[in-house]
Amino acid sequence: MNPLRVALIGCGKVAGIHAAALKTIPEAEFIAACDVSPDRAGAFAEKYGARPFSDLGAMLRDVRPDAVIIGTPHPLHAEAAIRAAEAGAHVLVEKPLAASLADCDAMLAAARKRGVTLGAISQRRFYEPVQRMKRAIDAGKIGAPALGVFVQYSWRDAAYYRSDPWRGKWDTEGGGVLVNQSPHQLDILLWLMGPAAEVTGYWANLNHPTVEVDDTAVASIRFRNGGVGTIITSLSQKPGIYTKVHIHGTSGASVGVETDRGATFIAGVSTIAEPPLTDLWTVPGEEGLLTAFQAEDRERFASVNATVHYHALQIRDFVLAVREGRPPLVTGEAGRAVVELFSAIYQSSRERRAVTLSPSAEVAQ
Repeated sequence: MNPLRVALIGCGKVAGIHAAALKTIPEAEFIAACDVSPDRAGAFAEKYGARPFSDLGAMLRDVRPDAVIIGTPHPLHAEAAIRAAEAGAHVLVEKPLAASLADCDAMLAAARKRGVTLGAISQRRFYEPVQRMKRAIDAGKIGAPALGVFVQYSWRDAAYYRSDPWRGKWDTEGGGVLVNQSPHQLDILLWLMGPAAEVTGYWANLNHPTVEVDDTAVASIRFRNGGVGTIITSLSQKPGIYTKVHIHGTSGASVGVETDRGATFIAGVSTIAEPPLTDLWTVPGEEGLLTAFQAEDRERFASVNATVHYHALQIRDFVLAVREGRPPLVTGEAGRAVVELFSAIYQSSRERRAVTLSPSAEVAQ
């Protein structure tokens, strides 16, 4: 079977990770790169052996990619995704799926209309400690998931916000820590706990006076399964401490992951320096496995380039999903669920009330 022909839209910092990942996937062929800057598109395409374009319509028409990966600023995701879907290309979008629910719904509608696959990048789902948690929960090892906790104590300095003109602004980034640094863990929380039903939250800007958006947010969640949860996510702890997701079950047992140690990595600027680890495991009869799990996690981390490896795992899953006619692990609906959750936190903070989320049977694929 011929490899899936894949093009990249947006040649900014994260695009290098996608290009490097595509080079490791035998079922995919990286054929073209598009960016509004002809110079940037040209340099990027030359580096990775693809055709450069500065006009999306021309790229879709001239090379007819089977699939595209979108890595533009968040508010621009929808336009590119819809145009690609209308051209018959499958679409994988960097997190978050979009900056608004309206954009998400338009993207999903376009994909359904043309019968193409839409997915959202959430490569931390593929971390072995996260997969370990999912298997334990599905096997009933903690009873039903009852309490989900996401805590992020990270840091971004002024140079980070100056590095791209779209960062730190509502109209060009769509939000702050909730939109940019939290979608991975929000996705994991929803994947493990199930759909959210109601949220109450607040956001603040604690120590980044040069930007408009949130650097800190807190929220309380009620899930559709009857469970509850909390979110504390912040970029205000210098130099960054850790990021964790813990799930506590009705049996009293708990499982957890530290997805990041210190400040979360910045795509195209820094690398993943510390391994994701299983940091909590009180499953009856398995309490003594925590040390072994952590040894496995560290050994595996030392054997791969983690910054590229987990993107490659997700992109390959997407490529195989297209080939096999099945949903990818992270669907467009799952991406929408994350956007709905952070949008509800903003709304709750603005209106000082609990916000009900829309029911959906598809978000917890």
